[in-house]
Amino acid sequence: MEICCEAARAVRRLGYEPHVAFLSYSSFGNPMGERSDKVREAVEMLDAREDIDFEYEGEMPPELALDPESRGNYPFMRLTQPANVLIMPAIHSASISTKLVQSLGAATVVGPILLGLSKSVQICPLSASVSKILMMAQMAAYERPLAELAEG
Repeated sequence: MEICCEAARAVRRLGYEPHVAFLSYSSFGNPMGERSDKVREAVEMLDAREDIDFEYEGEMPPELALDPESRGNYPFMRLTQPANVLIMPAIHSASISTKLVQSLGAATVVGPILLGLSKSVQICPLSASVSKILMMAQMAAYERPLAELAEG
């Protein structure tokens, strides 16, 4: 749940309104399973908080999170826009998904980004392209002044 809140803050700092989707293989509990239970628990934890100021929904497959037309069968959904923050049930899911999207060229992938540290730090893999290294350096440079402003 804290990962979700930190990601939403980062998206807002970049100038976007966060729309968070908790991804799963199931659609709101159908079919049930251990992985989807963890996702559902995270959503319930957010539901219990009063300080959440962004849209979120889950558990859902990616097509519901990203394609508004596929949501017709789910009129109760809280997302009013396609998700721009995707929370995966485990790090292996996130890694596989990110690499698939990058390989297909279907989107620009930013990150992974390290958030919540006291200093601005980003890590690039050895195989990173020049543009990826430049993007991560920009993220680190952008994050530093914000951290200094927060300190007062």
